[in-house]
Amino acid sequence: MNQPLLVGGTTVLLRAGSACLETLLIRRPDRGSFAGAWVFPGGVVEDGDAVAGAPEHETAARAAARECDEEVGLRPTDLHALSCWVPPIEAPKRVRTWFFLAQAPEGEVRAAPDEVVDAVWMSPADVLRRHADGEMVLFPPTWVTLRSLAEHETFADAVAAASVPDLFSTHLVGGGIFAWEGDAEHPEGGMGRHRIDTSTLPWEYVRD
Repeated sequence: MNQPLLVGGTTVLLRAGSACLETLLIRRPDRGSFAGAWVFPGGVVEDGDAVAGAPEHETAARAAARECDEEVGLRPTDLHALSCWVPPIEAPKRVRTWFFLAQAPEGEVRAAPDEVVDAVWMSPADVLRRHADGEMVLFPPTWVTLRSLAEHETFADAVAAASVPDLFSTHLVGGGIFAWEGDAEHPEGGMGRHRIDTSTLPWEYVRD
């Protein structure tokens, strides 16, 4: 039986580092969802996030800002929709999650001890290198987002490239391969490849 599909929001905080664009990642405890993995701050929509008649992405944006504040003590005020991730039907907990870009507000990170084991500002390229070396645990939505961000030098560039939010409806092909719309093996059909192979490090992402 398929699990009900909840809605969530995730904040991809960005700031100008000393040499390049940096993003904030937090490491989850070794329990619960994304156990031990490095992720962006975020969580599921709560009753207080909802406004009657508001579109889903606006509700998700309020959840993303609130969760960011609760988890790391930083509350962004201007969020830009980047992507929407729908988990596969096999997932034990299904949350359709909107990812939002936001410029990091002033202030220091204050990690919530029950939800965050560690937090780090790092360039997307450095995170991907550490993941490839087996030093950091990532999940496909985080990895794909970091790969996209690694192409941009400024926050404005990243926002401009995200003018139309990307939809990733995940399908498990098998053998560590996840496919999305446009892939020939995706249920919605396609003529090319849009997938990530997580069977070995480094992961390989193909979109044609």
